[in-house]
Amino acid sequence: MDIKIVDVANKAGVSPATVSRVLNGNAYVKSKTREKVNQAIADLGYHRNAFAQNLRSQKSMTLGIIVPDINSSYFAEIIKGIENMAYSRKYRAIICDAENQPEKELEYLSLLLSRTVDGMIIATPAISDEEIVRLSDKGYAIAVIGKNIDHPKVPCIFTDNVKFSREVIDHLVGLGHRDIVFLSGYAEAVDSFERLEGYLKGLKEHHIPFRPELVENGNFNEAGGYEAMMRLFDKKISFTAVYAANDEMALGVYKACAERGIRIPEQIAVVGVDNNRISKYLTPTLSTVNQPKYAMGAVIAEKLIDQMNDNEFSEKRVFSVDSELIVRGSSGGPKASS
Repeated sequence: MDIKIVDVANKAGVSPATVSRVLNGNAYVKSKTREKVNQAIADLGYHRNAFAQNLRSQKSMTLGIIVPDINSSYFAEIIKGIENMAYSRKYRAIICDAENQPEKELEYLSLLLSRTVDGMIIATPAISDEEIVRLSDKGYAIAVIGKNIDHPKVPCIFTDNVKFSREVIDHLVGLGHRDIVFLSGYAEAVDSFERLEGYLKGLKEHHIPFRPELVENGNFNEAGGYEAMMRLFDKKISFTAVYAANDEMALGVYKACAERGIRIPEQIAVVGVDNNRISKYLTPTLSTVNQPKYAMGAVIAEKLIDQMNDNEFSEKRVFSVDSELIVRGSSGGPKASS
């Protein structure tokens, strides 16, 4: 049975308008009346129809979040920040896991185009800057994580990948390493090629020749990191350190080293990125770059909601957040000979 507001009103002995005021938190409803209405709601099992509630305003009070891989703890923390901020602002969040498939990323945009969601937060590589600008020009609310879009209505938040990658190389070179592997993510990702750029600049600053054979693609996941390392081992390429572009791939490095009987950090030093929760529980603990992932999600959600509700946000639309290299056991002390 479809319970309506009028049914609640009849049960409580009040008008439908009074029930509506209770549902909307109107402070001018007497406490006894409010108690009767709430009891009637409980007795009848009434559930508010959010679609009908927002029909007049044409708002769904919902944000969409497109991420490439929900299994990654990096995106899990960002999503948590988005969801908590959205909830505090009376919004819900729909999580869209593209599973690293460009066609799925584009399909999820239909939620925005159909107005199923009021705004979309994009953290995926396949949706081009041009497409984001085009949709924003048409009035669709979009925010971006991981890159800077040159549009006055698109909030953006990102980290300086080049800067912290150079710091990672500085750290490893300072320990005596010169043959340093870089494990990249998927080619379309801004994070991947910016971290590669920082790696290359770091080598150049220390007058270390670039060896193309030391760059392998690990697809930003544990299995990819493991497979990339096994390819390097099978080619018998000489190296003493690995800079993995995220902690997921670094886990694969640990697995590959364990299978080949290679000690970390005595024979190979390892540094990751993201400071995922598991990084400090590995043996040895993983040196990594900490990014404020939860804060990134919360800030971008807040700015998108402000933009959708015509609140003032233009003074601060683009956010570049600081990252910090955390040195732990996996990068070790002075380089051991191998």
